[in-house]
Amino acid sequence: MQDKNGLSEEQVNALRKSDVNGFDRFSAGWDSESAKKTSDIPFYGSFALPFAMMLNDNIGAKAGQVLVLYVETMAVTGALFTMTNGNAPRTRPMVYSNDVELQEKTRANARNSFYAGHTAAAASASFFAAKIFHDFNPDSRARPYVWAAAAAVPATVGYLRLRAGKHFLSDNLLGYTMGAAAGILVPQLHKKTNKSNLSLMPITAPDYRGALLSYTF
Repeated sequence: MQDKNGLSEEQVNALRKSDVNGFDRFSAGWDSESAKKTSDIPFYGSFALPFAMMLNDNIGAKAGQVLVLYVETMAVTGALFTMTNGNAPRTRPMVYSNDVELQEKTRANARNSFYAGHTAAAASASFFAAKIFHDFNPDSRARPYVWAAAAAVPATVGYLRLRAGKHFLSDNLLGYTMGAAAGILVPQLHKKTNKSNLSLMPITAPDYRGALLSYTF
């Protein structure tokens, strides 16, 4: 991501909305500063949801374990996003807008559309919160409502980032899926009852960060 190059002025002027695939073309040129600022509210709020779940007695009794799993979940999400975004540059929808200054369009960050990191992180945190509540409270009638809230938070973030011109719809859908998968799979694969022999964990080295999916047989 740090080595990514921005577009030149000539490349920006050569962009056409018709070059965007038909599925995503409707949002090419969208740019809303208010939507961008508003998206920060559910985005940062999602990170607090797992901590809020620790107020539940069943979860609070295992707060240390839950915290470690939460950090691991977000690390996996961040690693997958960083690897993908760094190796697959895509121009943001707002670059197609005539109202955005050229200086913004030529920044390297303007090529960080794929995929939606804010949506992925919000989905990872909110679905992790729903997953631990589901597992620690098997008899709770609140479980469907917790899952519904978990689904709504990143969907809201994704919609606002779409309106802001930061990501196309496909970027948000993939980010939502990747984040939700990490939020559910990381705690699931650490359960004592897990018999799949699968594990998913973050890995780091001097030259790279990533995620390791392993199968034992």
